[in-house]
Amino acid sequence: MSSIETLSFFYLSTGFAVGFGHCIGMCGPIVVSLSLSRKDKSLWIPHLLYNAGRVTTYAVLGAIMGATGSFTAITANIAGIQKIVLIFAGILIVIMGLAMSDWLPLGRLFGDGYRFGRLISGGFQRLTRIESTIAYLPLGLLLGLLPCGPVYTALLAATRAGMETGSPTAGALIGMTLMGAFGIGTIPALLAVSRLAGIGWLKSRQLIYRIGAVLMIIVGLYFIVNAWRY
Repeated sequence: MSSIETLSFFYLSTGFAVGFGHCIGMCGPIVVSLSLSRKDKSLWIPHLLYNAGRVTTYAVLGAIMGATGSFTAITANIAGIQKIVLIFAGILIVIMGLAMSDWLPLGRLFGDGYRFGRLISGGFQRLTRIESTIAYLPLGLLLGLLPCGPVYTALLAATRAGMETGSPTAGALIGMTLMGAFGIGTIPALLAVSRLAGIGWLKSRQLIYRIGAVLMIIVGLYFIVNAWRY
């Protein structure tokens, strides 16, 4: 299995674990409210569009961060400090992974609470007033920008993955692939919430969430070990 396949598997698995641990608490109320607004109408297409929008936003952000990581690595190589930069980035990913489950206290960055910025809040209110099903796609695109600790960690890892590539284009592609896999991994949890009135049915959310944190820590350690090739 190639490194990109390995990383994609870790990202998909992390997204799945984070989805059932963190996303249910953070995005679950939004998904439930959207479901209730549909009343007796079909839920599958709207929520698939909503999740497609989220995944698209994650993929675009991943492409940007992957390209940035590639450019950073090229610059560091010119300066002769590439290995230090690569290892430092891996350490940051491990730290962020530890913080995902409060093993390191980094304030409220990784909490389950969420606050809309004025732009996101205004856009959310306008889009939810549109009765057309297609409105769920831009709604997902918008809410994919919500502040989220696990997404920050995944984006940092995507940036680090971009450092392994030889060009910003390749970095963008790998970043887009990894964040797309992460986003897809979160979909099952949110689809489950959209079909259920409450989230009390899942008693081990914190445990599952910590599995996602462990997976991201493994990714960080993988990057640190891999940096010694340079």
